[in-house]
Amino acid sequence: MPSAKTRPPRPDHGSARTPRRARLMPPAQAEAFIRALATANPAPQTELIYHDPFTLLVAVVLSAQTTDAAVNRCTPALFAAAPTPAAMAALGAEGIGPYIRSIGLWQAKARNVAALSRELVEKHGGAVPADREALEALPGVGRKTANVVLNVAFGQSTMAVDTHIFRLGNRCGLAPGKTPREVEERLVKRCPPELLRDAHHWLILHGRYVCKARAPECWRCVARAFCNYRDKVLAPPA
Repeated sequence: MPSAKTRPPRPDHGSARTPRRARLMPPAQAEAFIRALATANPAPQTELIYHDPFTLLVAVVLSAQTTDAAVNRCTPALFAAAPTPAAMAALGAEGIGPYIRSIGLWQAKARNVAALSRELVEKHGGAVPADREALEALPGVGRKTANVVLNVAFGQSTMAVDTHIFRLGNRCGLAPGKTPREVEERLVKRCPPELLRDAHHWLILHGRYVCKARAPECWRCVARAFCNYRDKVLAPPA
């Protein structure tokens, strides 16, 4: 008796920590890939809700291992209660916590936001520094967070590599690397200087909504012709 037919295994597109890697794009191909994203979205912006460098910094710290949408649901009330570093420091971790209970790691994040707010008041006159070293010295602020703040708040041409950009850089061959720092450095070298500031937004939005983790939606990718990923998904699931 013939065995029952089984469905073919689903393609393994990799994970956030171990994304599938494609061969490295030549520089001209990498530029064409980025320019295709730029043409489709000429004025990209962060999806985080913020009002100034301080509220942006807090929102980015809260967004670690959490979606921007989840952060945006809790920050309006938090920022209304504590719109400045002094007010946030006065609120303290215990006062911040109830506003952000809905997001991941909220207890540690409440402590970090309270601590960084105190340091902004005590060491920087209540202003967010436009300097990488000073930013990374703040509690809860790493290289990725500093890059976002420098890029969005201060107009610097930085490349913040999150899980989406790390996956995308490896999967399509734009900037393969074993660590976020390796991917960042390759992207900075390969991106045309005049596009570098906006490239962070193009790549993160593309990774978030098109080149998704479980199954890339290649059928609607504007840069598909320049992508080196072999297992492209060329049609929506039936």
